[in-house]
Amino acid sequence: MRKLWTIMLVVALAACSSAGEVAPTAAVSAGGAPGDPQDVATDLAVPWGIAFLPGGDALVTERDTARLLRVSPAGQVRQLATIEGVRPDGEGGLMGVAVKGDQIFLYYTAEQDNRIVRYRLAGDRLTDQRVLVQGIPKGTIHNGGRLAFGPDGHLYATTGETGDRDLAQRRDSLGGKILRMTVDGAPAPGNPFGTLVYSYGHRNVQGLAWDPAGRLYASEFGADTYDELNLIRPGANYGWPEVEGRGDDRRFVNPIVTWSTAEASPSGLAYADGSLWMAALRGERLWQIPLAQDGAAGKPVAHFTDRYGRLRAVTAAPGGRLWVGTSNKDGRGSPRPGDDRIMTVTPSS
Repeated sequence: MRKLWTIMLVVALAACSSAGEVAPTAAVSAGGAPGDPQDVATDLAVPWGIAFLPGGDALVTERDTARLLRVSPAGQVRQLATIEGVRPDGEGGLMGVAVKGDQIFLYYTAEQDNRIVRYRLAGDRLTDQRVLVQGIPKGTIHNGGRLAFGPDGHLYATTGETGDRDLAQRRDSLGGKILRMTVDGAPAPGNPFGTLVYSYGHRNVQGLAWDPAGRLYASEFGADTYDELNLIRPGANYGWPEVEGRGDDRRFVNPIVTWSTAEASPSGLAYADGSLWMAALRGERLWQIPLAQDGAAGKPVAHFTDRYGRLRAVTAAPGGRLWVGTSNKDGRGSPRPGDDRIMTVTPSS
């Protein structure tokens, strides 16, 4: 019996290491297919982050132009500002955006570092700039950059290890981490190490989303073999650079889903209609990962493969739809007429 169990375990682990597999596979299906995407705004330049204002308009960042745009559901686009101090370089620039009331939070690459800043939005004017966090390592690659407010009211930020792998395992570095902070940039109460660091051992996280039970998920770029979807626990170590994908090492937390890097290279992540929705850059598709009530992941389903090119931003909009942004002008894509664009997608048609 022990020999049979060992064989079954080896087979299960081998299956879980293949692209798009989960460990374990939850008994939950993806349900109906999403509706056809509809353009909201076109002719943008690398829209990186999308966050909704209380009135229903969205704020959109453009990575390489450093422009902050206001986009209405009807598709009206207005430039609010070109953010001072942004120094686009490689994968860096103006990236994450988050909203809390009239407070606007931005993550950007500056001359010497990556930073998180806060503004007040007064009409269409940004005022009262304040740098909340500075000294986040920067590089031409792996700058992280996602910002999002959790159900606990605190601000979460993702950072990359900038190609310096050792930073991910150093708890005294802000590189290769998920950070958690108050609206003033201080370590949030209950953080596991008393610092901004919430989890570590990350290569380059660019997506954050919470399910209705308050569980936090993160999408993470792998190197050459496996991209990851992780269920985040405070204080946990996610293994990079010791492990890429599943390692089954007690020191590290395994991902709940892995993909080949050709199928994913994930960025934005959102929750809607019982599933996580993950934008794929190199994979040029929108991945749907159904979730069970206990947070386990079902088998991922790919949508819109090769139809719109590289997908980077995905955000749940008021009313239950998704806003999805392309990234075909980022130097790695092939721009199409109307690119870059933001589309609206109904999770189930």
